Amino acid sequence: MATIPITKRGSELLKAELHRLKTIDRPAVIAAIAEARAQGDLSENAEYDAAKDRQGFIEGRIQEVEGKLSAAQVIDPAAVDAGGRVVFGATVDLEEESSGEKVTYQIVGEDEADLKLGLVNISSPIARSLIGKEEGDIAVVQAPGGAKSYEILAIRYT
Repeated sequence: MATIPITKRGSELLKAELHRLKTIDRPAVIAAIAEARAQGDLSENAEYDAAKDRQGFIEGRIQEVEGKLSAAQVIDPAAVDAGGRVVFGATVDLEEESSGEKVTYQIVGEDEADLKLGLVNISSPIARSLIGKEEGDIAVVQAPGGAKSYEILAIRYT
């Protein structure tokens, strides 16, 4: 299986989710199944069916998170020596050339991406156009609405 890049923070979030699934969610659904079984006839017991469905979801998510963690290549942006270039984990301050709008993005793994929080997926068009660039460079992003040009104002590795 190929390794999946993930930031240190993203790895910690996945580990916290896995811990919650195993210590809180799994025992709660087992208790709900036991309670539904105690009510008798399982053939027409909606609570039992719902609890079994929830158990299937939780077990599937546990396997998915464990798989992601086992294939993860954890990268700490603070420990990266990129020589002033944009790399995975870097936080980049940009200014759109046409509108002057300033934005800040951090380049992260697929599971961590959340555009509302300024976290962009490494395989997104904006991240691909930024990788390897330096402060002062212009990155041209092919967006669905057409090409946009961004000037790189600052690069941080935090």
